[in-house]
Amino acid sequence: MFFRNDIAKLKQDLTVQAHLLGYDLTLKTRWGVFSPRAIDDGTVLLMKYLQVSEADKCLDLGCGYGPIGLALAKSCPQGEVCMVDKDFVAVELSNINAKLNRIDNAKAILSDAFLGVNKDNYFDQIVSNVPAKVGREQLSIILYDAYDALKPGGRITFVTINGLRHFVKDNFKSVFGNYKKLKQGQKYTISQAIKTP
Repeated sequence: MFFRNDIAKLKQDLTVQAHLLGYDLTLKTRWGVFSPRAIDDGTVLLMKYLQVSEADKCLDLGCGYGPIGLALAKSCPQGEVCMVDKDFVAVELSNINAKLNRIDNAKAILSDAFLGVNKDNYFDQIVSNVPAKVGREQLSIILYDAYDALKPGGRITFVTINGLRHFVKDNFKSVFGNYKKLKQGQKYTISQAIKTP
């Protein structure tokens, strides 16, 4: 339980230090966004299996305060990263964190999945730490929109709780025609599909 004299302190931004894809990041977070105290285990696992080229164009879907997108941006200095989230606080924090870490090739925008992203055949990679509560209908919309947004040969990589792994596998196969399990840990699975030319 918190009391009135605790509230001012609770309203202050928290700071997370992270080492992702070989880069040190300082990230401002806030109560109310996903995993405000530390980088969550799913993201940590995902980062061990992502391969990024210097000129990749990437989309971080459901960016939160930006750990995935900003690490991707550090890894593709000649490319760009679009970070999207439907939470305006997450978008604000992602853009604050881009400035804080002197990253100028990443920008966060407010968008419910792909609704604010008007790009077809554009991205080399789409990456997401998919929320456990995503509905089947929403995930289907996301996957077909992701297919359209990827360049031929582009990759989509999801980390999900293990309970969603078969659903993701079936849907990746249905939409992309292929599926690869990069890693299954105790709690999370990393799944990938490629938009075949």
